[in-house]
Amino acid sequence: MLRSLARLILRVGGWTAVGEMPDTPKAVFIAAPHTSNWDGFWAMVYKVAIRADIHFFAKHSLFWFPLGNLLRALGGIGLDRSRAGSAVQQAIDMFNTEDSFYFGLAPEGTRTKKPGWKSGFYRIAEGAGVPVYLGFLDYKHKRLGIGRRLDLTGDQEADLAVCREYYADFEGRWPDKTSPILFVDKERPHR
Repeated sequence: MLRSLARLILRVGGWTAVGEMPDTPKAVFIAAPHTSNWDGFWAMVYKVAIRADIHFFAKHSLFWFPLGNLLRALGGIGLDRSRAGSAVQQAIDMFNTEDSFYFGLAPEGTRTKKPGWKSGFYRIAEGAGVPVYLGFLDYKHKRLGIGRRLDLTGDQEADLAVCREYYADFEGRWPDKTSPILFVDKERPHR
């Protein structure tokens, strides 16, 4: 019932859902470009429509009743942002304790334009030894979904070049808020 409702919402919204869940048991999913509050809504509707069991972090302050129950049902995990650096290790630990685990995030970390992406998704995938799937929200063509698989090489610039080429034709709701695809945070990937 919920899946049918999600598909109807996508159709009414004019969106075409693309891709499907991969056959690998563990992966990090990224979604870009992230330029609008609507991105999270459409990503959740897509997730329900394809029955994707992808977990994600959300501000711990959002986990109040009844919103917290809904977020947990959708795969949300409360995150205390005041504990810097703990999110990457927390995600890696979840990969290491589960036989099957999918984790999703927006590499920009925010919907406003920044100097570049945060390296968290890369550090999580590298630390857990899992591939990255390039998800997208393309408002120009009203398509969203799961795209190509990226097996990290350890060469950040080469891997980001693949991302830049892949996302070159996708347009966020507010194109002027799209962050360039390069790492700007000082933390190095987990080795």
